[in-house]
Amino acid sequence: MPSYNEVLAVILGGGRGARLYPLTQMRSKPAVPIAGKYRLIDIPISNCINSEIFRIAILTQFNSVSLHRHITRTYNFDSFHQGWVQIWAAEQTIESADWYQGTADAVRKQMMEIQASGAKYVLILAGDHLYRMNYKAMAEYHWENKADITVAVQPVAKEEADRFGVLKRESDGKISDFFEKPKDPETQKRFVSRDDPKRPYLGSMGIYMFNTKVLVDFINNFPDYDDFGGDIIPQAIKTHQVFGFDFDGYWQDIGTIRSFYETNLMLTRSDSPFDFYDAKLPIYTDTRYLPASIVEDCKFKDVLIAEGSRVLKSDISHSIIGIRSQIAADCVIKDSIVMGSDYFERDSGVLPIGIGTNCHIEGAILDKNVRIGSNVTIRPFPRNTDIDHEKWYVRDGIVIIPKDVEIPPDTVIAP
Repeated sequence: MPSYNEVLAVILGGGRGARLYPLTQMRSKPAVPIAGKYRLIDIPISNCINSEIFRIAILTQFNSVSLHRHITRTYNFDSFHQGWVQIWAAEQTIESADWYQGTADAVRKQMMEIQASGAKYVLILAGDHLYRMNYKAMAEYHWENKADITVAVQPVAKEEADRFGVLKRESDGKISDFFEKPKDPETQKRFVSRDDPKRPYLGSMGIYMFNTKVLVDFINNFPDYDDFGGDIIPQAIKTHQVFGFDFDGYWQDIGTIRSFYETNLMLTRSDSPFDFYDAKLPIYTDTRYLPASIVEDCKFKDVLIAEGSRVLKSDISHSIIGIRSQIAADCVIKDSIVMGSDYFERDSGVLPIGIGTNCHIEGAILDKNVRIGSNVTIRPFPRNTDIDHEKWYVRDGIVIIPKDVEIPPDTVIAP
């Protein structure tokens, strides 16, 4: 069986991240914080390291400085290790001056680097999913079936079929048909692949393993194909050995503000289906050497609190309190994500970073380094409400205070 050292992981960092805006106003999508102390990019990188895949490239093009800083601080292998984690940003070359036009086009524009790595297999991953997966099992399945391409698939419920690329898989595991996000009920019927009435479909997870030669052939022979799910996989099924690898663990696409918000708050529950701690398969991130958090005379219920925080005499429920959060006395925080700050602030003579006294924060996302004055009230808006304000946004009813923004004392943000 081939070696895992022959596998190159390519993580697609996404484009503008418009559906996660304004969290992507000053950073790329993979750099968005999650669970108080991590970033989205930590998920696929950690999965690769735990799977003994140590050559990892991240393709990005928008606002990549924050991501680059996090990668260089966090993922450094020693001198005696062959592994590396690199950012391959979109760049102008003699062949092309364009931005990435899609997932496959991003890989096309980095094909020279992929071939230079000498990898015989390329594992294509997304940078905005939350899951824990052993890619070794997928690689072994790929090799055992002598596949050209292997697609990671997951059972999909009837009501979610139009959100996925659904596929028809035969008894030998080979994929015989594929359709990207089918809306028509008759088309959906054609793709029933499971006996389970609740989850009768198989959906693509956007995780692909290619033989490098096959990937190169598709990229070179189909220059108009810009997307894997919409273009390359449907074409490959007609001419190549394409297999579906089963994954039935927790998996969540964090592509929208609503999914980001709900997934984060899910992590505060004791029965959460995903846990960032696993002794054998940990999720790695930047080692910050922060002090333990100080909590003074507070009432907490279902709260995930990160290190370096100071919370005084407040009532907090169903919320995430991120690194270095500073929360003054007599606050009520409910159903909210407080991302904390990038640094400890010395007395600057202005409104300090953090949340001032006597604030009521509910149904909100407070990005890094925000300054909330005293007596501020924030409440959620009705679902499907979108508002763009000079200092704050509402997306699907969730109030978002962007990074580094100052909200003056006595402000009320509510329906």
